[in-house]
Amino acid sequence: MFEIYRIETVASEEAGGGIIRRIMVRTDSIEKAKERAVKVFSLARRPQSRDPEVEAVRVLNGAGHEVFSISTRD
Repeated sequence: MFEIYRIETVASEEAGGGIIRRIMVRTDSIEKAKERAVKVFSLARRPQSRDPEVEAVRVLNGAGHEVFSISTRD
């Protein structure tokens, strides 16, 4: 059964905090959404990225509950 997950990139406090970008992912497993979130995190942390400093990426399920997160502190 497919579910829609939101992947959100979150800026660091020094960059103003808050959500930078949201990506909607429709997949049949949370594992695939987690893999996509890790990829988004690694791409956002590259030096040539145009976005403000990304501190964390989190995955929320369709109900809005956080099911996974990764941050620079991990």
